Amino acid sequence: MTHPMEIFFFHLMPWPKMPADLTEKYRSSWVVLPNELYDPEFGHQLYNDYLDQLEYADQIGFDALCVNEHHQNGYGLMPSPNIMAGMLARRTKQARIAILGNGINLRENPLRVAEEVAMLDVVSGGRVISGFVRGIGAEYFSLNLDPSQSRSRFHEAHELIIKAWTHPGPFEWDGEHYHFRYVNVWPRPLQQPHPPIFSPSQGSTETIRWAAKHGYPYICTYTPIDQLVEYYGLYKQIAAEEFGYEAGPEKFGWTSMVYIADDEKTAIEEARPHIEYFAKRCFALPPQMLVPPGYTSKESFRRMVEAQSAGRGGGGFDYDNMIATGQALIGTAEQVGERLIRNMERAGTGIFMGAFQIGDMPHAKVMDNLERFAKDVMPHLPRARFDYMAKGPSVQPA
Repeated sequence: MTHPMEIFFFHLMPWPKMPADLTEKYRSSWVVLPNELYDPEFGHQLYNDYLDQLEYADQIGFDALCVNEHHQNGYGLMPSPNIMAGMLARRTKQARIAILGNGINLRENPLRVAEEVAMLDVVSGGRVISGFVRGIGAEYFSLNLDPSQSRSRFHEAHELIIKAWTHPGPFEWDGEHYHFRYVNVWPRPLQQPHPPIFSPSQGSTETIRWAAKHGYPYICTYTPIDQLVEYYGLYKQIAAEEFGYEAGPEKFGWTSMVYIADDEKTAIEEARPHIEYFAKRCFALPPQMLVPPGYTSKESFRRMVEAQSAGRGGGGFDYDNMIATGQALIGTAEQVGERLIRNMERAGTGIFMGAFQIGDMPHAKVMDNLERFAKDVMPHLPRARFDYMAKGPSVQPA
């Protein structure tokens, strides 16, 4: 049986002009990549191209538009996803705005997130999805934070934000990491009791358990299908055995790169340099930056290593393996649609987050890619509109 699904446009807003000798010269595209390589004049056009792509996706029928937070890198140029979400809130009409997500434990004051997301929800007419993340290890180098405190800070920040949205203020908060004499958030979010919460992650056992406990949709980016089956299976088991509900497809989201052309050979050839740019330059991240000491548990580290090994064919960048494992959907519209449905069914997920802008892919090619998907793939997909606030199965036909 084919799962009904929602279609999101997942955008990283990468810098497309990183040098080919990046790893030899600078070691990483994160934290230490000199900012003199950033050209603000070109950046002006780039940001507007990226926003045009997201706005176009709203016009052609995508269910949601995704923005995210990363710092001091060429991988994703959104140190403030809420600024991007604010632009989209006024310039889009239909699609949800999925902030995937705010690094709530990276903030000295999580109430700023509560205020900003509530304001975005009101301005957008209740279209915000609020993702909460810890941030990958590199963020702790960029922001000079102790990674060993990331999880406890995250949990407390989450509890504080939810209470600020759902309890009358003012009230006092005296926690382990955060202390406020007055918590009294204005404005309140339009969606009640609060906007839907998503939990993006890369297979951390602790995060899977936390998401299942709260009934939050669990989102994985660029993860091989075999690993998705394992992660989602664990979520379903925890949800059923520990919290008494059945987790349906609306609880699981998955990101894959997408590129469509008239024939498969052309699609593979045209997408290759952009996916290679993404893998070798955007994600040029040494292990000690990705997972610094104290950042995660041994079990979660093992899962991460296994997923990366599977996704890369056991070694470095492997384009064919990325296609084989579902991290990239490349081909004709018919092939992409068939593989998308097959992978969604196998993983049991109802949320597809397509990366239609890949690496250094130019604007015109991205727009054509979006148009092909909307015209030739989306009409053949079983669509839905999910109620993400419900714990149990909750699908409404589109």
